[in-house]
Amino acid sequence: MMIVDTHSHAGINWFEPVEMILHQMNLNGVEKTALIQHAANYHNDYIMECVKRFPGRFGAVIWVDVQDPDATATLEQLSKHPEVVGVRFHPNERSPGPDPLAIWRKAAELDLPVSCFPRTAEHTADPSFQSLVEELPGCTIVLEHLAGAYRPQSPASVTAPYDDYKKALTLARFPNTYIKFGGLGEFCVRPVPLAAQFDFTEVPPLMEMAYEAFGPKRMMWGSDYPPVGGREGYRNSLQGVMEHPVFKSQDDKDWAFGKTAMEVFKLA
Repeated sequence: MMIVDTHSHAGINWFEPVEMILHQMNLNGVEKTALIQHAANYHNDYIMECVKRFPGRFGAVIWVDVQDPDATATLEQLSKHPEVVGVRFHPNERSPGPDPLAIWRKAAELDLPVSCFPRTAEHTADPSFQSLVEELPGCTIVLEHLAGAYRPQSPASVTAPYDDYKKALTLARFPNTYIKFGGLGEFCVRPVPLAAQFDFTEVPPLMEMAYEAFGPKRMMWGSDYPPVGGREGYRNSLQGVMEHPVFKSQDDKDWAFGKTAMEVFKLA
């Protein structure tokens, strides 16, 4: 079984150098990782260099300043580098000028999947974003962090009746959409006191809801390293969801922990 991490961050201006991620990958049997550019950082040289330095282990998901009038040209130029496997946007990012969807159309034209970073599930539930996805059937869109339903940013999204999350999951009706899930620590409350072995006493049914909407062939795991180090840690973020009963067969796991990512991001 090939394990692919679709969501780790590396940097020299924020977070950790890539060698730290590589160490975690090697310890935990993770073959490949998509390096996701961190928010508000448009300096992509470092993660592209990382892909070159460690052939076969990484792909770079870049970010461009959408408000820059030259953003579409910049994206096209960056897309020519074989290290680049995707681009990252917020769901509410729009281009200046007559076509607010210009940068999204350019990503579709370049066949670059968009790793979409919603700060809350409300952002992916928003009708304007749902309209964007409907208008761009040729744009592959990967909804990060369970479409925004993760506790560090949006505690209301992970409490019943999960209204925003349910609306966000309706995006599964568009076949060009996928969803990323991290470790259980993204949406579960840390137990106090901790048990001797990793465990959460209460687990909201967010994984079950995502599985029902998208199915394993449109789901992909991402560790969120290094922020996950302040939650349950890299190893537990992988093992906790890999052992989750929502994945009913080895075939489910093969897709959700590797094959979907390989198909979407075309990792070499």
